[in-house]
Amino acid sequence: MQILSGKDVSEIIKKELAVQVSERKAAGKKIPHLAAILVGRDGGSVTYVNNKLKACEEIGFESTLIRYDDSITEETLLKKIQTLNEDKSIDGYIVQLPLPAHIDEMKVTLSIDPKKDVDGFHPINVGNMMLNIPGFVPATPAGIVELMRRYKIQTAGKNCVVVGRSNIVGTPLSLLLGKNTDPGNCTVTLVHSKSENIKEICSQADILVAAVGIPGFITADMVKEGAVVIDVGTTRIEDASRERGWRLAGDVDFKEVAPKTSAITPVPGGVGPMTIASLMINTLKAMELKGK
Repeated sequence: MQILSGKDVSEIIKKELAVQVSERKAAGKKIPHLAAILVGRDGGSVTYVNNKLKACEEIGFESTLIRYDDSITEETLLKKIQTLNEDKSIDGYIVQLPLPAHIDEMKVTLSIDPKKDVDGFHPINVGNMMLNIPGFVPATPAGIVELMRRYKIQTAGKNCVVVGRSNIVGTPLSLLLGKNTDPGNCTVTLVHSKSENIKEICSQADILVAAVGIPGFITADMVKEGAVVIDVGTTRIEDASRERGWRLAGDVDFKEVAPKTSAITPVPGGVGPMTIASLMINTLKAMELKGK
């Protein structure tokens, strides 16, 4: 059983990007600039954004954090997004989700300039991904595919089951793994809350991706012997034994499932760091696509 360490691979990617930034500096070229909008004080969101900005610092990117209380009006947020769309110094930016209930997330997503949408959530970028047109692939699916590439996971002809159909992970990943690419060329099944016989379907998977946000959802009896298991889940669970009072739990019962697998991602240290690495790749790409 091999641990697929997103933490290790992401460090390699950040070093590769740092070299490119150094070369740009030496040539007097523009340095990529990522901005992040953070609304409210959700602990998970704060941590994610801080980790993204930390990655920018390590690589040598410029970064800007824009914070608002969760009482911000939708109109104010949309005006700020328009400002970022027009700011030529900003190459790409993200609006950290989730947003407060009174703000329409789809309206926010649609207001982002697709050429600066480094999260890859805008419908234009989703369409570009389907048609193999240059654009931005959602960071988590892109990170998972890159992790498979770096570990040389064989995907062609394999039976892949993706559990969860979110627009951020499950659905785009199912499309990517079904493409005529490497990694790719899988026979993909996408299961969800209305699927019947989920346990039976999962147990036939050569590659099983869990992206449902339910801790421990994937149990040992749902996993084929020798399968590759990718755990996208990162749910905070109360844990009095930890100094901070909580721990991160994946969608996979790691202790029981790991011995059956040929390769598996840990939580934390698996998909999470790869998501951030992909965001950094997209930020550099945003600048390059503009010809800067």
